[in-house]
Amino acid sequence: MRRTAATTGGQFLRSIGASLAAFAVDFAVLALLTEAARLHYLLSAGISFLLGTTVSYVLSVLLVFPVRRHDSRLVEYALFVLVGLVGLALNEGLLWALTEKVGIYYLGSKVIAACLIFFWNFGARKHLLFR
Repeated sequence: MRRTAATTGGQFLRSIGASLAAFAVDFAVLALLTEAARLHYLLSAGISFLLGTTVSYVLSVLLVFPVRRHDSRLVEYALFVLVGLVGLALNEGLLWALTEKVGIYYLGSKVIAACLIFFWNFGARKHLLFR
């Protein structure tokens, strides 16, 4: 289903809102799995990132990008996950480097990583999926 095009600026602003919601899920699950379940923070980060990515996909489809590039939801979700996997690799690398090498608390590292990865995710998803 295709809808009318929207401006990149409007999409960017709506993407910030969607990303904040996805980040809230990601951050909460990261803290819960690490602190309460006692999982290693990098394992927790992988699980939480994937949950946040799913929230981001749903919100992106519903609220951010009105024009869909692919008619197949399966192709669309597969590409969304592919972008997410690159984001996950960036997330894990940044979390590790900022926590282990720089000495920032892992939740602080997560905030920094999420801010940087936001720009990758927006640009890649807009280009590959929603234009």
